[in-house]
Amino acid sequence: MTTPSISPSPLHPSQVGTSSQPSGRLEVPGAVLYYQKRGSGPLLLIAESGEGDADRSVDLVDALAGDFTVLTYDRRGLSRSRTTSADASATMSDHADDVHHLLKVVADGPVSMLGLSIGAVIGLHLAVRHPEQVELLIAHEPVAPSLLPETDRARQRHELSSIQSTYVDQGLFAAVPLIRDALGIVQTPDDAEPGLTPQPLDAQRKRNFDHFIRHDFTAIIEDELDLERLRQTSVPVVPAAGEQTPPAVYDHRCAIALADLLGTPVEQMPGGHNGNLSHPRAFAERVRALVTQAKSESLP
Repeated sequence: MTTPSISPSPLHPSQVGTSSQPSGRLEVPGAVLYYQKRGSGPLLLIAESGEGDADRSVDLVDALAGDFTVLTYDRRGLSRSRTTSADASATMSDHADDVHHLLKVVADGPVSMLGLSIGAVIGLHLAVRHPEQVELLIAHEPVAPSLLPETDRARQRHELSSIQSTYVDQGLFAAVPLIRDALGIVQTPDDAEPGLTPQPLDAQRKRNFDHFIRHDFTAIIEDELDLERLRQTSVPVVPAAGEQTPPAVYDHRCAIALADLLGTPVEQMPGGHNGNLSHPRAFAERVRALVTQAKSESLP
């Protein structure tokens, strides 16, 4: 396994700890990751949903940057992060290892993490594999079939596989409505906050969607979380779901299943599956409150 390296200011392995660079690229096994930091205060990592890159939750980051140093990154294969192996695919464990390597360089201790959808699944793997790096995980609607009962799990994997096939055969505009239906996404909620940054479906987002559906869908379908190790993790995990997400849809059921596994309630967050985009200021307020609560509960 290659030793991770960072640019534009390479670090000797003995110096790997905290990088003060506001943005950079980190070489990890099989990929080069782009990351960026904004704000000041304790480090808060946001692992994005879907095809989202480091800029996806810009309004949420704006709302959090007064209290946190917010770390975001492009998942391998998206935007400025590229794969360096012939095979562009990656497992959920690979994605978690990417975050592990990133935190080794950027953080000087355990961090709070907000995981959104696939980002929440990455966080769950990190909580199992590297619990020493995470002091709190807010797992918002994790898209993890392995959390569900066996028959439901098989049905959900089939649905995701069907959406993937629709994309390959018919293209993005045929697949996107199916993704929205599966996750209960309302494109523009009536009560969305004003002044949101536009997120047009430009050429870069289309490329990101292509990688997400072709490769990360497969990672989600094939993933097997170690539920026993997850149940026993030392990381405080907060299962979360959008107030507007229909209870019957896949992502909400996964949040409920995670809460049942851990014996803890589901925290209700503003908006739906994409509440971080439609209600960023209210969403930030809930994140801030959850981090503050977790820190107070950890005091002796």
